[in-house]
Amino acid sequence: MKKVTALSAIFLALAGGAFSSSALASYGKGDIYTRVGVAKVDPKSDNGNFNSIGVSDVDVDSDRGAAFTLGYRFMDKMGIELLAAEPFEHDIALDGANIASTKHLPPTLTVQYYPLGGTTSPVQPYAGVGVNYTHFSDEHVNGGNLELDDSWGVAAQLGVDLLLDDHWALNAAAWYLDIDTDATATIGGSSYDTTVDIDPLVVMGGISYRF
Repeated sequence: MKKVTALSAIFLALAGGAFSSSALASYGKGDIYTRVGVAKVDPKSDNGNFNSIGVSDVDVDSDRGAAFTLGYRFMDKMGIELLAAEPFEHDIALDGANIASTKHLPPTLTVQYYPLGGTTSPVQPYAGVGVNYTHFSDEHVNGGNLELDDSWGVAAQLGVDLLLDDHWALNAAAWYLDIDTDATATIGGSSYDTTVDIDPLVVMGGISYRF
């Protein structure tokens, strides 16, 4: 609930500036745009267990970093967008002790619907659905080795552009990513497997530019 409330507050604060803008060009078909900002990746709580090595609670912590998107509107109300970012690094707590970590890249492709596309409204909300691919790297666990398999999963998105002029806008967006990875820990020459459900909420705030 705190995440939703914070995102709503961002939308309302940005909207105040957008409503003061003068008349804008139509927002729709043929637009090519990029959005740049800071994103926070916040995995769900209780990400699984590693009972085979005596660990009953696996928790993946949050991280933030630079992110950007590139998109194209092939219809007034429909578009496609790719999310990319710098690698995010997460500490992994096993029964409360931060003794593991990993980095990941989460490129995400969504098809988007813009209910106010094709109009000059300065407030342009959108929703999207698509697919996420997550690549893990630099896995580490104290006293052994850790491997996390790459993951494919569904993605859902909500966002809003608050237009300042014909090119620039303020942007806020959120994604839900289905990230489930098979984990293998090698300790003392023996390997142990489990599944880690990360399923993060990604929230980004920044600017948008239409070419």
